[in-house]
Amino acid sequence: MRFVISRWATSIGVLAALLAAFPAFAQPGPARPDAGNVTLPSVVEHVDAVYPPGKLQQGVDTNVEVLVTVERDGTVGDAEVTTSGGDEFDAAALAAVRRWRFTPATRDGKPIRARIRVPFHFAPDPHPPVAPGEPEADPHAHTHGDAKDQPHPAPVEKPRPPADKPRPGEAAPEELPSGLALPHAVAEPGKPIEIHVQGRPNPPRRGVSDFRIDRAIIESAPRPTAADILKSVPGLHVMRPEGEAVAQRVYLRGFDADHGQDIQFSLGGTIPLNQPSHIHGQGYADLNVIIPETVRSVRVLEGVYDPHQGDFSVAGSVDFDLGVEERGARATASYGSFDTKRLVAVWAPPGQSEETFGAAVVRTTDGFGEGVRGAVSGGAVGQYRFELPGDLSALVHASAYGARSNVAGVLRRDDIDAGRVDFYGAYPDPTARSQSAGATRSQVAFTLQRAGDDGSESSIGVWGAYATYRSRLNFTGYTQRARTRPQWVGRGDLIEQSNDDIGTGARASYRTRRYEILPWLKAQLALGGDVEAHAIEQAQNLLEAPQNETWDKRVDATVRSLRAGAYVDGLLVISRWARLRGGLRADFLAYDIDDRLGNLPEPGREPTHYPGFRRTAAGVAWGPRVSLEVDPLPVLRLFASYGQGYRSPQARQLEEGEQAPFAKVHSYEVGARWTYAPARITASLAAYQTRLSYDLAFDAEEGRLERIGPTTRTGLVANLSAGPIAGLTTGLSATLVRATLDAPPPATPDNPRPPYAEGQSLPFVPPVVVRADASYKRQIASLWGKPLVGRAGFGATFLSPRPLPYGQQAQAVFVVDASLGIRRDFVEIGLDATNLLSSRYADTEYSFVSQWNTSEAPSLLPARHISAGPPLSILGNLTFFL
Repeated sequence: MRFVISRWATSIGVLAALLAAFPAFAQPGPARPDAGNVTLPSVVEHVDAVYPPGKLQQGVDTNVEVLVTVERDGTVGDAEVTTSGGDEFDAAALAAVRRWRFTPATRDGKPIRARIRVPFHFAPDPHPPVAPGEPEADPHAHTHGDAKDQPHPAPVEKPRPPADKPRPGEAAPEELPSGLALPHAVAEPGKPIEIHVQGRPNPPRRGVSDFRIDRAIIESAPRPTAADILKSVPGLHVMRPEGEAVAQRVYLRGFDADHGQDIQFSLGGTIPLNQPSHIHGQGYADLNVIIPETVRSVRVLEGVYDPHQGDFSVAGSVDFDLGVEERGARATASYGSFDTKRLVAVWAPPGQSEETFGAAVVRTTDGFGEGVRGAVSGGAVGQYRFELPGDLSALVHASAYGARSNVAGVLRRDDIDAGRVDFYGAYPDPTARSQSAGATRSQVAFTLQRAGDDGSESSIGVWGAYATYRSRLNFTGYTQRARTRPQWVGRGDLIEQSNDDIGTGARASYRTRRYEILPWLKAQLALGGDVEAHAIEQAQNLLEAPQNETWDKRVDATVRSLRAGAYVDGLLVISRWARLRGGLRADFLAYDIDDRLGNLPEPGREPTHYPGFRRTAAGVAWGPRVSLEVDPLPVLRLFASYGQGYRSPQARQLEEGEQAPFAKVHSYEVGARWTYAPARITASLAAYQTRLSYDLAFDAEEGRLERIGPTTRTGLVANLSAGPIAGLTTGLSATLVRATLDAPPPATPDNPRPPYAEGQSLPFVPPVVVRADASYKRQIASLWGKPLVGRAGFGATFLSPRPLPYGQQAQAVFVVDASLGIRRDFVEIGLDATNLLSSRYADTEYSFVSQWNTSEAPSLLPARHISAGPPLSILGNLTFFL
């Protein structure tokens, strides 16, 4: 144990030394004689804090001190209470200061990040109004020596004008007693100014389809899982046809990404969530490890235009940023339809960064439809951000999740129409009723970051994860025949799949300051790399229910994989109206596959060898990316982007010495974004095309993805978001796409007539996706001296009919979710409704051959199959804020 701790301590020390070694990050804390001329932040726009109405009768006189990070653009990047005056006073101070605007601090005329202490004095008696102004320097302050000698800005507040509108949860001005002055900030020149920042910076946009989803949109509609947050992203939709223990199926602007094959998923920019060579789907990404209450924002980049994007970023990438804005402890207990119970607890210690928190969740449900979808799950996550010597910021993350669920499977449409099985039911025979899935994931990460005053930045992080997966699914009924013993047939096509994955990796990046080449031309360079290694054990068998006896073995393999990527990323700023970003990425991948069932001797013949096929393969994927931004008007920005990305191959499909045939994508996009700041209106329109060298499609017989030919997607994405009044956030998007197969897949002995033809529309892809979101939050009354805050929101999704194999077509889908809540002080009562209109729709539709023994003359022709979407579900929530 002592040895393990020593190794971890050594590793952390090495990481810190590496970061400290970057010369461009000579970032001062206290001012030094060589630190240059420092100017302090000054207040240019402020919002008054509101004295909590519930404390008026008590006559509380108290102080709150807030440590505020002023970013280089003058906005407030982070705010945390260092001296508490009580929960309500702390909340009032934070709510106000987060809306302040400053002129940024500068060193030698260049904006720098700064942390300042802003004291608020709350008193029930009036204070004389003082107008905000420039901070006055302490005449005894020096430009060198200890930090306490530094001058401190003196932001103060003036009374709120009557026309100001309160934020949700604040008291309205007319509810305050006559003559009561609002609290003001008092200057304390002896307090230090700290040149430092916490948290990850907001990455620059890489195209018109670079979307950021914040808490206002996240809270607009029920989000049972973190994946449901993605429904608000233009052109992106998630479904869950295989039960709650299997990762969601994802669609993104013309791509059926299945469980993650075409989208790079990551957490905090450090932990990759995609699992390479997963037996159930290449790039399998289980997002259930993320508790939705802890998601602060999500960045979705549609397309491949950023050199940071790596494996699986074919349709784009998704990065979840975790953080809890409202500090303190809270617990939510939920109960609703189908005996669903959920308990979640979140602890966010006051005075700490938003990224410091802990959370845990437990959920059970009987599931809809004859009790064949019952599930139980639980998870926990913890993060801690802290400061280290040398102006380093560190973040520790640990999380774990587990789930088990029953699976209803798929039903033939003709059996539903004939009344042989209920739409929400399952086939009665044992092989259908034995379907289930179970999964776990545990992960840890440690990240170090250092941000320079001059705009330079470096970070390094390490992570480790262990994930298990086991499912028993039957898509085709009774069609399979054993490969080793052909006389074994008709025992049920219950496919058991298992995948155990141990993954480790690291990421590092360094960004220089901006260099002025010419008065109208500036440049910046970023370098980075990442590496990950996986040890995978996987198997696939056929089971006979109800005893789950193995009657055929299909896969028994060990896969070792290594991926190492590096990139260079540059920025050219041309005057103030144009920016050119771009660079090159290269990834090396190596595989070692021990396929213990490869080279299986043919049945009925004298074996000449033992089963097994050990092989290695490797390859390199290159990907240039570039994007151009032009500002012809202050409110209008034009974009043009191009990039090449890749998807790594499924390891077991590789041959000895093969050059790892990556699925290469060429992505093009042009568009425009218009912004009207006073009403918080943003509108964008993008036209895009992606060309993929080869694609993957679902094979029901084997329950996994199989390779098909090259494909092309051409489409339009329109998006509109607005917040015209305080507390109201709305969003509307529409995506139109034409996805086609450019060439048919090659015939094989197992599949001599594949169900795909040149020029056909790609199966399972909806040509039209429309999404609307709205949320409204405001104070609606005052109850017993405390504000009563109400919230309401909804999210609606429309999917057009989707093409299916063999010339079939899935029905359109229209689903509406809604949420209501009302809060007084420390208690909130809420109600969530999913599928509010109780639409009877299929979560996923397929077309393939099956035999379920439901008729005397079974058909061997392809038939439509469905996995039912959930009916109307209502969940009541009771939350206590402590």
